[in-house]
Amino acid sequence: MLLVVLFWAGNFTVMKLGFTELPPLAFNAIRFTLASAVLWAIVRRVEGPQPLPKGVLGPLISLGLIGNTVYQLCFVEGIAHTSATKSALILAGMPAVVTLAAWAFKIEPVTVRQRWAVLLATIGVLVVVFGRGGSIDGGITIGDLLLFGAVVTWAVYTLLLRHWRLPISSLRLTAWITYTGTPGLVLAGIPSLRRTDWASVSWAGWGGVVYAAVLSLVLAYLLWNRGVAKLGASRTVVYNTLVPLLATVIAMVGLGERPGIVHVVGGALIIGGVLLTGKTVAPEG
Repeated sequence: MLLVVLFWAGNFTVMKLGFTELPPLAFNAIRFTLASAVLWAIVRRVEGPQPLPKGVLGPLISLGLIGNTVYQLCFVEGIAHTSATKSALILAGMPAVVTLAAWAFKIEPVTVRQRWAVLLATIGVLVVVFGRGGSIDGGITIGDLLLFGAVVTWAVYTLLLRHWRLPISSLRLTAWITYTGTPGLVLAGIPSLRRTDWASVSWAGWGGVVYAAVLSLVLAYLLWNRGVAKLGASRTVVYNTLVPLLATVIAMVGLGERPGIVHVVGGALIIGGVLLTGKTVAPEG
């Protein structure tokens, strides 16, 4: 789980650096194509060729479109237009949003403590977005709005995933959601791919793509699913809250970002709210 935290936390800075050499949509199209290929090879090796159970392809396509295509478009463009620190802190509020949505749609009961937790995390996100200090600008940017869209999209994806409870392994589920989400990302990235000066992309740029595809997407999710199975949701949620903390530290070193005191306070409120909800929701990178 600590490796998962490291991979996801580092992904914000790696992608920001990668965007200096590859346009965001081109970067994402390549990394998802690579991730799909790696997952296909792993599934073939671990589970072998198996037909999908009857009736699951439709939900898998829907989950891929929502949880990868739409989410990732909001995610990468959001990161491209705001700081890595703000990105990590805004996305850290996902468990609180999922809790609120589950209560609103009467999918799961929500306790009074969890309602207070959602309020606390929401206040924290607002503090992070509007707070000024250090090298991070305050006020809502287009990047912040896109990241809010990513949070809402991931909440919808999570609730649908719980509602359908598809009868396939977590490995095959992850693979198929990646397969079905990739075509839309490739289509969105075609204009950027055509404009890219491939000769100018350095080995560091390609290394960023490999990191974001193999470590952040594939390996992190395999480890995450195993961690949830071994430790349970109540313990993995603690690891979940370490991501924005480490992401901020990495962004300070790798990007020179300097959050102000107000951002630290906002982050503490978000993390406190997530811990109170007791929910663990993987913040896809």
